Amino acid sequence: MSTPAPLRRGWTTGACATAATRAALLRLWGGDWPETVSITLPRGERPVFAVAHRAEGPGWAEAGIVKDAGDDPDVTHGALIVARVREAAGGVSFRAGEGVGMVTKPGLPVPPGEPAINPVPRAMMEEAVVEIAADLARAPDVEITISVPGGAALAERTWNPRLGITGGISILGTTGIVRPFSCAAWIASIHRGVDVARAAGLSHVAGCTGATSERVVQALHRLPDHAMLDMGDFAGGLLKYLVKHPVPRVTIGGGIGKITKLAQGAVDLHSARSQVDFAALATLSGVADIAGANTALEAARLAPDLGQRVAEAALARLSERFGNAADGSRIAFDVVVIDRGGAVLGRAS
Repeated sequence: MSTPAPLRRGWTTGACATAATRAALLRLWGGDWPETVSITLPRGERPVFAVAHRAEGPGWAEAGIVKDAGDDPDVTHGALIVARVREAAGGVSFRAGEGVGMVTKPGLPVPPGEPAINPVPRAMMEEAVVEIAADLARAPDVEITISVPGGAALAERTWNPRLGITGGISILGTTGIVRPFSCAAWIASIHRGVDVARAAGLSHVAGCTGATSERVVQALHRLPDHAMLDMGDFAGGLLKYLVKHPVPRVTIGGGIGKITKLAQGAVDLHSARSQVDFAALATLSGVADIAGANTALEAARLAPDLGQRVAEAALARLSERFGNAADGSRIAFDVVVIDRGGAVLGRAS
């Protein structure tokens, strides 16, 4: 049997918006239109993007990048991500153009009244402006309008309407890279990670939902790289395998939303397959207003000790359901709950 070809990675909407911003700004400040642009991603990668759209007028220029999501089944694959830039006073500001949503409810990474352009893409675009301004002896004062033609229709296929993001999609990404995995391939990689950790004689491993929680948990426990299991949303894939192939101590780390779902019994933490029960979260916290919260982060602002309560509830659920290994040994779990910035909201062990 032939080995299947590896899945092809792609680029986030935030990376595409940054590349479009760079191309448009080079033109606005007197250069020729580039055929391609290169940007620096948060982890240092330098991808190159083809410029697919160019337009200009008095005091502005805009460029567009076609989003390539690789082999990831992403609703924005093939969308044109457009950045229009014009000089303005007071640093870098952002506007939502056609097809980019506006935030209307609290609890998201940007506050109500702001374009749905997340913090990391904003930082990437700001860095691009500062870099080009320094090279060309310009003031880094620019208004950036991001548009996605057809984005309003695309948003109907996402959770944006439920989250109170109106009018279009969000500009997202924390690394700039979309790393596609089939469910089977990802779970197989988790299993191999457990096998490697056991073969190395490790007594403590960690499964985290994302890069931020992985960084926090690894630092808290001073774990080696091969103790860090790339769990992602597939908590069940990790936990069920550990029951059959136990490691004495297991830390589970993640944002409050995903750990809340784990505490409520979900083991597939993807937003398309499990949701936070806010009524149950209100009962857990003793704060009735949480039943009407928009996100778990908003709920955490209503109840300052919610992160700790969620950690304890998740620990109880994990210990009851997965604590007894098939060989008769006991797995000791602990849980770390963080916010989007990596601050620890709760720990239970």
